[in-house]
Amino acid sequence: MSAPARPPLTLSVAPMMDWTDRHCRVFHRTLTRRTLLYTEMVTTGAIIHGDRDRHLGFDRVEHPVALQLGGSDAAALAECARMGEDFGYDEINLNCGCPSDRVSSGSFGASLMGTPDTVARAVEAMRAATRLPVTVKHRIGIDDLDSYEHLTNFVRTVEAAGCDTFIVHARKAWLSGLSPKENREIPPLRYDVVRQLKADFPHLTVVLNGGVLTLDAAQDALAWADGVMIGRAAYQDPFILARADQDVFGESALPVTRREAIEAFVPYVAAQLEAGHPLPRMMKHTLGLFTGQPGARHWKRTLSEQGHKPGAGLEVVRAALEGVPAEVLDARPGATEPQPA
Repeated sequence: MSAPARPPLTLSVAPMMDWTDRHCRVFHRTLTRRTLLYTEMVTTGAIIHGDRDRHLGFDRVEHPVALQLGGSDAAALAECARMGEDFGYDEINLNCGCPSDRVSSGSFGASLMGTPDTVARAVEAMRAATRLPVTVKHRIGIDDLDSYEHLTNFVRTVEAAGCDTFIVHARKAWLSGLSPKENREIPPLRYDVVRQLKADFPHLTVVLNGGVLTLDAAQDALAWADGVMIGRAAYQDPFILARADQDVFGESALPVTRREAIEAFVPYVAAQLEAGHPLPRMMKHTLGLFTGQPGARHWKRTLSEQGHKPGAGLEVVRAALEGVPAEVLDARPGATEPQPA
């Protein structure tokens, strides 16, 4: 049986713990059909010993969607990669970039950059277990292992195991002394390092991650990178994704409006409410939809204050929409939008 088609890596939304859950991904899919979406990092232990449907289940509208795994044991990662293929994911990604204490104490995440042989064994086992592409997301260095020589040794070692795609967060990580939040902000961005990596490994697929805040910035990076991964900007101001299909992927269809995105999300929200999930679990991912626009405060306040009441349902969404001017709801991205007073 032939391998599944590879999803495009041109533009993607980063895996983010506690953020990019299945509800977030369905909402992002109302804005862009082509952008590759990632799960939160899921540990091998959670999958093997926990509720697999809860950890791996997703809605078919999320495609293309990649599963990010956290772990260091090659056999466990291979088993989870096989399960990921069975569940229907389009890509399996190994996390070698998360700097949290929990991840570091478990000898996976960013700490794996200190043991490239471990990563190579894991990649080799995962590739043997699945027909899906296996990719690695990593930093440019950790702690004092931050030389370009160390980075290229890591890439060469993992490439030799069969990995041809490296998603590079253009910051080093301090595994002690900085919190995960500080590790996203304090170590300086080094796009020059990632650009040099692509120049030195032109045969590999190199995707830039870190500090990309707009589609314009993404397109600038695509002049030399094979792909760009947008992180928190896509969550805090999700409407930046609404022009991705047109501007990045060359689609001819009109980009959606904010009203159209919410209307497309409502049937999913209704089904989740029927299944017993509380409204805030879905709608929290839409709080930034009107960032910088008139009505943004009403939208967020209504959802936040009324959405947590027992039995809250779609009437709260309708009430939140009523406070947003029609010209904001119906504006196409790229057109001149109303500015806040």
